[in-house]
Amino acid sequence: MANSDQSDSDFGIRRFGAINWLGLWTLIRRENMRYLNIWQQTVFAPLITGGLFLLVFSIAIGPSRADVMGRPFLEFLAPGLVMMTVIQNAFANTSSSLLSSKVTGNIVDTLMPPLSPFEITLGYISGGVGRAVMLGVAMYLAMGLVLGIWIANPVWCFVFIMLGGVFMGSLGMMGGLYASKFDQMAAITNFVVTPLAFLSGTFYSITALPGVLETITRLNPMFYIIDGGRHGALGVSDASPWLAVAVVGGAAALTSTLCWIWVRSGYRIKP
Repeated sequence: MANSDQSDSDFGIRRFGAINWLGLWTLIRRENMRYLNIWQQTVFAPLITGGLFLLVFSIAIGPSRADVMGRPFLEFLAPGLVMMTVIQNAFANTSSSLLSSKVTGNIVDTLMPPLSPFEITLGYISGGVGRAVMLGVAMYLAMGLVLGIWIANPVWCFVFIMLGGVFMGSLGMMGGLYASKFDQMAAITNFVVTPLAFLSGTFYSITALPGVLETITRLNPMFYIIDGGRHGALGVSDASPWLAVAVVGGAAALTSTLCWIWVRSGYRIKP
């Protein structure tokens, strides 16, 4: 009898199968309900912020600004702002969720259930991707209704929103795992994420940069997310969309794998 009661984990088998679908779905639902319950802050506020960016640029620069990539400057700028907002919010969703759980001590509610490191990683990243998709759809719809700029290729837009959500959601999860207090997360956001997002071709074509700066910018995965989203929206870009898919996909695979390794080892979440 003692042998039959031996833990399934001793044999690498779980009674509910290779994947705990109910537990995984519960975690995914929890992470998505976090931002849905406060949609005024997570969806409406970024829409207003993006609109203010466009308003300020239109007033400051005016119609005298030369076309960029054959498009009026505001048309060029709008998709970049959409994608920048999307990736920043994907990062914020996973980082804030994980760090808040660590600070308040309720991270045990995630660690104690029979969830594997893969399921925990997938659940958290899914929250970031879900927020990215919802915000991207809302902002692209607003861009069409207000500015009359309708998406040229929805498939490309969806691909880069998804890949960007996975990449930035994974980065946010890594930040949440590493940080032990909100000051550390603020430093990561202010000195790493925000500069990389603003210096990624959101407000300009990187072909206008000096050679060295253009080369450095092409090493930034966020450039390919924003450039790919602009290709989907307008049909123009600085880099090949296929190259962008390869770079962002590779970066997303690398960061999500690192998240899984950290969760599996209990890095900064287990005593």
